[in-house]
Amino acid sequence: MENSNLRNIGIIAHVDAGKTTTTERILYYTGENYRVGEVHDGSATMDFDPQEQARGITINSAATTVFWQDHQINLIDTPGHIDFNIEVNRSLRVLDGAVVVFDAVAGVEPQTETNWRLADKYLVPRLAFVNKMDRTGADFYRVVDMITKRLGVTPLVLQLPIGAESGFSGVVDLIEMVALTWPAGDTPSKVIVGEIPAELVESANAYRARLIETVVEQDDALMGAWLDGKMPSVEQLRAGIRRGTISAAFVPVLLGAAFKNKGVEPLLDAVVAYLPSPHEVPVAGEADIEADPKQPFAALAFKVVHDDHGALTFVRVYRGRLEVGDSILNATSGKRERVSRLYEMHADRKQERQEASAGAIVALAGLKSTVTGDTLTAQDHPLLLERIDAPEPVIDVSVEPKTQADQQNMMKGLQTLVQEDPSLRLSQDHDAGQTILSGMGELQLEVTLEKLRSRFRVDVRIGQPQVAMRETVSRVAEVKYLHKKQSGGAGQYAEVVLKVEPQESGAGFEFVSAIVGGAVPREYIPGVQAGIANAIKQGVLAGYPVVDLRVTLVDGNYHEKDSSPLAFELAAAAAMRQALREAGPQLLEPIMAVEVITPADHVGDCVGDINRRRGLVRHQSMRGNAAVIDAHVPLKTMFGYIGHLRAMTSGRASFTMQFDHYAVVPAQVLAEVTG
Repeated sequence: MENSNLRNIGIIAHVDAGKTTTTERILYYTGENYRVGEVHDGSATMDFDPQEQARGITINSAATTVFWQDHQINLIDTPGHIDFNIEVNRSLRVLDGAVVVFDAVAGVEPQTETNWRLADKYLVPRLAFVNKMDRTGADFYRVVDMITKRLGVTPLVLQLPIGAESGFSGVVDLIEMVALTWPAGDTPSKVIVGEIPAELVESANAYRARLIETVVEQDDALMGAWLDGKMPSVEQLRAGIRRGTISAAFVPVLLGAAFKNKGVEPLLDAVVAYLPSPHEVPVAGEADIEADPKQPFAALAFKVVHDDHGALTFVRVYRGRLEVGDSILNATSGKRERVSRLYEMHADRKQERQEASAGAIVALAGLKSTVTGDTLTAQDHPLLLERIDAPEPVIDVSVEPKTQADQQNMMKGLQTLVQEDPSLRLSQDHDAGQTILSGMGELQLEVTLEKLRSRFRVDVRIGQPQVAMRETVSRVAEVKYLHKKQSGGAGQYAEVVLKVEPQESGAGFEFVSAIVGGAVPREYIPGVQAGIANAIKQGVLAGYPVVDLRVTLVDGNYHEKDSSPLAFELAAAAAMRQALREAGPQLLEPIMAVEVITPADHVGDCVGDINRRRGLVRHQSMRGNAAVIDAHVPLKTMFGYIGHLRAMTSGRASFTMQFDHYAVVPAQVLAEVTG
């Protein structure tokens, strides 16, 4: 298939906005499924994991392929829950377009904003689909307004709703200027094309005029003709919308009720018409790569899963062609890999293929040492594509097997699960003799440990969740340190002068060498860097990793015979520990962005409770008849919050939270942690 007729898209949204339901309807209308699967009864095709079916949420991103109007659509359904945001991150990294699903009642929710920013980062063109138009409180125009204000983009309204809430029956198509309606009832049925209802004609004309005005700005010739009084044709409008969507000048907005089978076919039409093919968008980090099957092979591994037959590596092919049996280079590690099998994925079903070419998203079997983010290339044309960033975990639990015999199986299982999910970390607390599993939230760790039980048959005991704190410095410090040892044979000699400076939050660690004139020979500087990197793994306050600082190697001295990389590594580590003590060390804790949705009569209770948790209420608003409280709250105080919130509001309130930033802990918390 020509890759101009290929679309690689993702379905992204806040949890419960209806992503998987929308995907299931897409599968039905494209003929991929003959029966409509439902999330609520555990029959959704894309939620095939037993835990997904039991919990009624998406945990893993699932890929499938469908066909619509002679176009192939590779589709990835992603999770909405913040704990599994790595799935959205790595999916958006390899996709060319996305459909962002909005709940017509809730509008722009916190996780929608997070996913939107990720799509901005990877320059992914988007369509907006306002879903659940049949629900009580649905308000299409309010959601469009929220898209403008909260996401800072220009929404291009392509449809208007016909009817509202339980009376929602279809949409006005502002391009063709027709009404598209669907018969009442729960069974999928064909769209009926008719005239726009009389009461909507005036509104439709006004919105169409606005649409044309926005679109003609994308084309000087079209703008000139329009100013001369010539209206653009439907074909010219569609071409202009496509250009504006791909360049992110605006975001087309469609609407429907996926659960009631309304609005799905026009959404598929829009995917084909307005989202880009692989050769129309730049490759992240490699603007000069073209999606050309005749060029040397290059692909990015974006996901690894394990089944009974071994590892399956999901890759996006950016250029060239790959065949079963090919030997390729892992350009990230320098190792060679051989492709033993190649699959097109349909959720949990695999369809064997002999080859894949530029633009394809496929799964490969036989790769031994490839992990998420690795670049795979032709052996004689290596290059490195931009890696996938995994977020830093904010919560730790200790894990130990219930029987000593299970220790080896537990470690093997955990290592496999960490390889599958790069936002998990595995470490050893040697002082306590414990294995520590770290992640993005309680739900993610709970799901991981359930997988350990079900897939690897290992029962474990887990400790109380602990907050993953960090340390930093608050002022500049400069330290001179001499490491000198003489013991009969060759000695050890290294002198370093280190300057430590605080950096802004989120900046991480930066090492700078300011050596001039060979005071520290070039071959010893990597040793200095290694010593510093080791020292900041454990801070001086409570042993947490040190972040957000710049360390400069200012000066030093060496001995012709007794200096070595090891000597400089030891000197730098000791100097760094001393510098951390002198640079005003501070303890940092993760602060979560929390959104509480509560009946108005419980607002006072909820705000008071947030204040008691050391939280800061940033904003309050009304959403229908519910109050929305936005706050920043330390993660340390949020464990078990859902039970407390339900008790306080008779089960009528809900909340979401996601990591926002690290902040300095108050004095009393510092005293608790440091003893």
